[in-house]
Amino acid sequence: MREKNSKKRKSKWRVLFCILKNFILFFLTLGFILATILTIYISQITLPDFSNFSERAINNSTQIYDRTGKILLYDIHTNVKRIQVTGEKISKYLKNATIAIEDKDFYQHKGIKPDSIIRAMLANLRAGKFIQGGSTIDQQVIKNALLTSQKNILRKVTEWAMAIKLDAQVSKDDILTIYLNEVPYGGNIYGIQMAAKYFFNKDAADLNLNESVYLAALPNAPSYYSPYGNHIEALENRKKIILQKMLAQKLITEIEYAEAKKTTVIWQQNNENGKALHFVFMVKDYLEQKYGKAIVDSGGLKIITTLNYDWQSQAEEIVKKQALENDKKHHATNASLVAIDPKTGQILTMVGSRDYFDTEIPGKFNIATALRQPGSAIKPIVYAAAFLKGYNPNTVLFDLETEFNTACDAQHNPLPQYFDAKCYHPKNYDNLFRGPVNLRTALGQSLNIPAVKLLYLTGINNAIATAQDLGITSLNPYGNYGLSLVLGSGEVSLLQLTNAYATFANNGTFNPSTFILSVTDKDGRKLENYNSNARQVLSENVTEAINDILADYSVKIPSYGITGPLQFSDRQVAVKTGTTNDFRDAWTIGYTPNIAVGVWVGNNDNTPINKKLSSLVAAPLWRVFMNVVNASSSIEYFSNSSSTLITNNPAINGIYCQNLNDQDQHNFSTILSQIISKENLNPAQNNFSDPMSNLWQKSINLWAKDKICPLTNPNSFSGMR
Repeated sequence: MREKNSKKRKSKWRVLFCILKNFILFFLTLGFILATILTIYISQITLPDFSNFSERAINNSTQIYDRTGKILLYDIHTNVKRIQVTGEKISKYLKNATIAIEDKDFYQHKGIKPDSIIRAMLANLRAGKFIQGGSTIDQQVIKNALLTSQKNILRKVTEWAMAIKLDAQVSKDDILTIYLNEVPYGGNIYGIQMAAKYFFNKDAADLNLNESVYLAALPNAPSYYSPYGNHIEALENRKKIILQKMLAQKLITEIEYAEAKKTTVIWQQNNENGKALHFVFMVKDYLEQKYGKAIVDSGGLKIITTLNYDWQSQAEEIVKKQALENDKKHHATNASLVAIDPKTGQILTMVGSRDYFDTEIPGKFNIATALRQPGSAIKPIVYAAAFLKGYNPNTVLFDLETEFNTACDAQHNPLPQYFDAKCYHPKNYDNLFRGPVNLRTALGQSLNIPAVKLLYLTGINNAIATAQDLGITSLNPYGNYGLSLVLGSGEVSLLQLTNAYATFANNGTFNPSTFILSVTDKDGRKLENYNSNARQVLSENVTEAINDILADYSVKIPSYGITGPLQFSDRQVAVKTGTTNDFRDAWTIGYTPNIAVGVWVGNNDNTPINKKLSSLVAAPLWRVFMNVVNASSSIEYFSNSSSTLITNNPAINGIYCQNLNDQDQHNFSTILSQIISKENLNPAQNNFSDPMSNLWQKSINLWAKDKICPLTNPNSFSGMR
């Protein structure tokens, strides 16, 4: 009896299930019929014309070029990398592999496949959500090009309608080409040409069967199937499936199938996704700030930059080679180089590290725009400020060990009322003291003590104001630099410091550094053009004095030797080196009237470089690049007018003895006792005094005990420790 009742219940449930199944199928069929009718109606009435669809621009990529407008440095398109190619430039293996796995009836259907749609509907019904779309290649083109990836009935019906109309108006070959130019292959790699370049370092036309099958496997789930990910076995299985489908669809022969099964490929990931990338990303940041990220990502801008790519490519090789040598010899792992046209301020070359892709340094960090201490490379700016104030190359200062903190005595001990004072008595690079030297010698040999004295005479704020006029915005009057500013205690960038030197080369006319020649929108309208913003910030006689000193190698010989990388025999080249006291940064910056080149050498993490020869560690790199530039540049000379910086003040003109008579032949005087104030260079008055005067004079008196004033030649004394 129980068995009989059980059979009745099972029979009842079968009937109910059958009724429910037929009910669902009825509504599915009805829904499909209605959707089909709606699709046909939409495709005929409301959809756009696709007759020129294959000729449309598939993106509005922003492109950054060098100054010629011919060399593409970088392509920006919402983080999408794409190179569009025609169908003839795509391997037949890739086309067939894609059809085999994505849409085997591609050449037979009319844009959609009803059986696939019904099958997808049933799968979605069982899952209770959209998991399949039954998409043809036509549908995927519509989805990628015109619609979002959102899944709902209305969007799907619109997709069907558009696919039908696209298939009617565009050839199958063109639809396939459009698809292969737009499909994602992983990360920001879109389109088969970019994928072929990225994964195999070859053109899409040259892909073999095995390479084509692997690439055809990726679009289904690019991240999951990535050959650089954790699902290599899944990628291999998908490769086998595609090969089997190609064989079954007679797209390959048995021989090709057997050969492909046992052949492996060599993935040659190509990291070449741009040129001059430190420079490029500086340009990109500027564009995003001015025009907005959305416009830069997809606005189709064309940017012509100031970059000389011939020099840039050579500079990158030189920097890398020299940096690797410095790493071995001097424990300096990184280097940077900037070249600027003094007459325009245009950046011609920028190398931000020894290798952008070097992860050890790390290479992506742009040292050229980072703030570092410049060491003695800042001295010419302080000297320029002093010359503006009225001092001149003949002015004599005493290169003697001197205490500069008035809270200390001449023996560098804090005074009782300042027991915790930090005394400041810098030394020269060679620990020698030369007695009276004029400013020409002091700057040419990069002597520290005369430079500190000159900064005191000039005034720190005056020196900072001059630096700001020369484009060094990182220095400001509120910085706690002290007199060590002239030895490089403030921080500057290589880019700004090189541009400041470019102002010397340009006779005191400052051009803000720039990297844009033009910006054009997608419709060809000019949004931006280079315009000169030059302004005179230094008098011509000041720059003539600086140029004459820095270009005179004879005055550098005591510091740099008879020959060396700073010496040029065929043209005038002004140059200055710099090294920080802690040996963390080494600089060489030099210029001619038509180019200014700055080089930094050191370590990103601020660890010291090898002390030995640190003052010249950047010079060889600088010299090699200067040779490249000079080889293709005309010879020009710095101007030399008749104007001078000579004043009517004897002390300023180099007279360092005062009140001499027959009984007094030893009165060597600090310049502080001969000028009325640091704000006025008129002849001295008897009531003048300065808090620094006694400290300076005590070191002079100690030195002058056995010397007669005036000296025959204030620069003839050998150094004394």
